[in-house]
Amino acid sequence: MVRERRGLPILEIVLRDLRFGARMLAKSAGFTLIAVFTLALGIGATTAIFSVVYGVLLRPLPYPKPDQIFQLWEVNAKGNRVNFTEPNFSDMRSTSRSLEGLAECDAGPFTITGGSEPTRTLAAEVSRDFFKVMGVSPLFGRGFNAEDQREGAAPVLLVSHSYWQQYLGGSKDFSKLKLAADHKVFSVVGVMPQGFRLPDNADFWVPREIYPPNNESRTAHNWHVFGRVRDGVTLAQARAEFTTIAHRLKQQYGQDIDMTDAAAERLQDAMTGQVRSALVLLLGAVSFLLLVACANVANLLLAQAARRERELAIRAALGADRRRLVWQFLMEAALLCGMGGMIGVFAAHWGVDALVGLAPKELPRLDSVSLNLPVLLFALGLCILLAAGLGILTAVRATSGDVREALAEGVKQQAGGLREQRIGRTIVAGQLAITLVLLVGAGLLGRSLMRVLSVDPGFRTEHVVTMDLSFASLGDKDAEKTLQVKKLNDLFARLRAIPGVEAVGGANALPLASDFMANGTFLVLNPGQIPTRMEDFERLMHDPSITGYADYCVASEDYFRVLAIPLLRGRLFEDRDVMDAPHVAVINNALARTRWPNEDPLGKTIEFGNMDGDLRLLTIVGVVGDARNSSLETLPSPTVYVNYRQRPQSTDRFAVVIRTALPPSSVVSASREIVREIDPDVPARFGTFAQVFSSSLSARQFNLTLLVAFAATALLLAVAGIYGVMAYTVARRTREIGVRMALGAAASDVLRLILGQGLWTTVIGMAIGVAGSFALSRTMHSLLFEVSAADPITLVWSALLLATVSLLACWIPARRAMRVDPMVALRYE
Repeated sequence: MVRERRGLPILEIVLRDLRFGARMLAKSAGFTLIAVFTLALGIGATTAIFSVVYGVLLRPLPYPKPDQIFQLWEVNAKGNRVNFTEPNFSDMRSTSRSLEGLAECDAGPFTITGGSEPTRTLAAEVSRDFFKVMGVSPLFGRGFNAEDQREGAAPVLLVSHSYWQQYLGGSKDFSKLKLAADHKVFSVVGVMPQGFRLPDNADFWVPREIYPPNNESRTAHNWHVFGRVRDGVTLAQARAEFTTIAHRLKQQYGQDIDMTDAAAERLQDAMTGQVRSALVLLLGAVSFLLLVACANVANLLLAQAARRERELAIRAALGADRRRLVWQFLMEAALLCGMGGMIGVFAAHWGVDALVGLAPKELPRLDSVSLNLPVLLFALGLCILLAAGLGILTAVRATSGDVREALAEGVKQQAGGLREQRIGRTIVAGQLAITLVLLVGAGLLGRSLMRVLSVDPGFRTEHVVTMDLSFASLGDKDAEKTLQVKKLNDLFARLRAIPGVEAVGGANALPLASDFMANGTFLVLNPGQIPTRMEDFERLMHDPSITGYADYCVASEDYFRVLAIPLLRGRLFEDRDVMDAPHVAVINNALARTRWPNEDPLGKTIEFGNMDGDLRLLTIVGVVGDARNSSLETLPSPTVYVNYRQRPQSTDRFAVVIRTALPPSSVVSASREIVREIDPDVPARFGTFAQVFSSSLSARQFNLTLLVAFAATALLLAVAGIYGVMAYTVARRTREIGVRMALGAAASDVLRLILGQGLWTTVIGMAIGVAGSFALSRTMHSLLFEVSAADPITLVWSALLLATVSLLACWIPARRAMRVDPMVALRYE
């Protein structure tokens, strides 16, 4: 042993001790490999999940002073947040004194031509202070000037960096860049910085002011509102001012305004609020996995320290003080954690890519997820923390014994190493408790997914090809509407002629596709009550006796046949239901049941003018089965279906559904060619309805996949931990077992002795785990569906699984103990 020399530089001492630690670890290569692999698993998984949490929840938005930016909503009498109306926004902007800027915007899908190919993407109308609020300017070109931001100005727009590169070839010759949309030709004047897509992943921005105010009603909630507080003003102070203004407006306008209050939230929180609980749950789950991994390594280190008791005693007897020995254990732990950390970070790099690929498309800020410097610093801090914790734990235990007793070779070993075994069993009990918590969490999510999959969606998804079409937006001219209907008629006829196609239909929104025109207001009217102006319609909306709420869907006659939505009463759409014929509607059973519970809805007349501006009455001619429009986890919404031949205003985006027994690829190729022949400027995206169905479950599947992976890994580590402790116990108690058998103990007695210790440890760990499971399940409530947070079935099956594998892990060392030869054991050492 090299004695420490006084006066050596600190760095030289550290390097010398690291070299010595490396030699000691190399002597126990098996132990070192297992410990490094276990640490790499825990550190890698934790780093990968933290990179997602940091990128989505913690990483500041890439704008100047991002904490000053907020989103603002109106709050109605029911306490719900809703978008702003045009006049309420104007009053808030002109009255508030807390703001550096307040802007309104609205994004909607548009068919854009003029680039390398036609596209369907989001374009946002933004008011004059929008980019000032965000603190961003175009990367190339210029922003909007005062001339651009006046009613009737020449149309100009800004494009996203990704669209500019992909469809405009990265050209900076803005004088030649023209794009057509919404019956206008826009001049491209600038390119926004890479990654800027607010709001709603928009690719285009146009000045709000070039359009006249579209609605002066204080109940037409059409606008997203963003703002920035002045320097020195807190968001809490601004909230108080917004509330005061909202109360004043309510007093002033009474029933003509929905707003009773206003709510403001930091923009980053507003963007990530819906995924925060799920990501925090995953971070907690992977932290539990890391604890299980650390517990395994701690047990391995304690076992190693027990084997080195005599070596440590000799060093102490030769003059090494306890601090010197503790330092050496810290160096060895640092080497283990350093190697585990490097491998873990390398694995996390691939893990981050996998997580981004698995993540649902609804997860915000995915482009901010990467293995960046803050994440690497987190991994470094984690390694330092683990090295300190594991090193100190091992050192304190290894250096706390009596030197003379340790030098009396075999004394403690013959006594069974009770203290080491007790510490090991305590750590294993903690591992089992954490593992049970993860198993219960995974079980609850799994049972929730099973319950979701058992829900009858009200339609069939198999053998259905989807074709998402994007036509140019219709104007007010009847000729344009007629042309759009003609295109759809031609398309349906030619698609039906494809061999193997059984039926063809379509609608402006598919169930579970998140684009339904939801919760619109309709009026139940008689023919003599038809309002002739939208103002009259909005006035009648305040009469609850004639008001109803429903989703709104524009569909074709065979739409219901393709999706196998059954007709319950009356009839479906027919060829005779053309534009000049009386307008008809089909409703679902949920609407019939809630609006006309004791009446026959057939023949009733309703008006749905606020959805498409058409004030003609709709006569209900049929009732169909319920389909879950927005989610499998919510009850079917009341729905009104109208005929695309009569209401083409909302068909600029139209999803065609094709039922066929043929492979989708053969139908897709033929359909794509037909679309090109009918209108080469129409972008078309193909898929299957089964993919739409699966995509609606992507967030739930993502959470479940990760939690199951964590639980399975923790279970494997916990089983390895209990096996290691029991095997170590048998090895340390070999002489005692031999004595017992020599004195007449049967093999079954030895089996009960060893199994009893293992099962007692399991019971203690599971008891702690049950309590932890109840605490965890309460935090998971928002992620569950038709499953109680304290579901006894999940708890029982998780406990049985853990108990079974723990029993098997104890059984192998116990059988080895049964086969101990008493004569050999008595000669042991």
